[in-house]
Amino acid sequence: MYKQNKFIMNTQTQFTNLIELQKQFRDEDTCWKYLEKLRWTETKGNPICPFCSSNKFYELKRKFNYRCANSDCRKTYNVKTGSIFENTKIPLRTWFIAIYVETSHKKGISSLQLHRDLGITQKTAWFILHRVREMLKSKAPHMLNSTVEIDETYVGGKERFKHTRQRKDLKEGRGCVNKTMVFSILDRNSGVYSQVVNNVDGETLKPIIRTAVDKSTVIVTDGFGAYQGLNKDYRHEVVNHAQDEWVCGQFHTNSVEGFFGLLKRGIIGIYHYVSPKHLHRYCNEFGFRYNTRTQAEAERFDNALSQCDKRLKYTDLIKKTV
Repeated sequence: MYKQNKFIMNTQTQFTNLIELQKQFRDEDTCWKYLEKLRWTETKGNPICPFCSSNKFYELKRKFNYRCANSDCRKTYNVKTGSIFENTKIPLRTWFIAIYVETSHKKGISSLQLHRDLGITQKTAWFILHRVREMLKSKAPHMLNSTVEIDETYVGGKERFKHTRQRKDLKEGRGCVNKTMVFSILDRNSGVYSQVVNNVDGETLKPIIRTAVDKSTVIVTDGFGAYQGLNKDYRHEVVNHAQDEWVCGQFHTNSVEGFFGLLKRGIIGIYHYVSPKHLHRYCNEFGFRYNTRTQAEAERFDNALSQCDKRLKYTDLIKKTV
């Protein structure tokens, strides 16, 4: 069964809004201690060396810094080491507010808005948001004994709204010309997993499905040709949209299409434009919020913060793709 990385910690965190979050994390020391309890929960907040995993350490004079007592290591570290906060000059309190805002706002927040709200530069806000999106990336799901909806969508502006230099001749069909393709698998009992793909043919999609979906699962799709042949491995139910069939008993693809609606409305209304290079991170962001939509604010925040070991470097973020 697919599950978002869930973190449960015995703390007094009970905030339900931004004001209470700021009261909870009133200064930097509080944020440091909270992050230590979260990242080192197995040792009840006691340091664990990120280089050799030793729990023996020396406490240094510089607050919240430690040296590994393992004679083969002896490296200096703190709770930020190996996380998205490593080498950052932005206060942890600012990071915590940014993480809360991005994961709690239903359609996200733009870097222009975040830089005004937090008093940081737009470039810094843009980098923070992308680092948070990268850490929200979920592992591929493995879904068992449930009903799974599978569908694909196309992200990109409508041709009639583009400049004549950017327009391409559209053919009759699915309208995927000059757009980026997003493929999603949604388990009604757990969550959604999305992936940006180069093609939406059977050779591309079927290996993803076979890796992510257990053979005991019921798969529901529309009549798109790429899904033909899934009935050899799965119970495959088809809802034929071409014949105006949208629901067939308990089988439909309305849930995954609802997720696509949230994704596209967020892109159109908040971000306005998303480059194909970074689209997969926006899918991480919207997927995380969708999968944690029933969680309390504090639980969702802890859930997101517990994944902070996925670090995205700025050089990788701006690196040109072929």
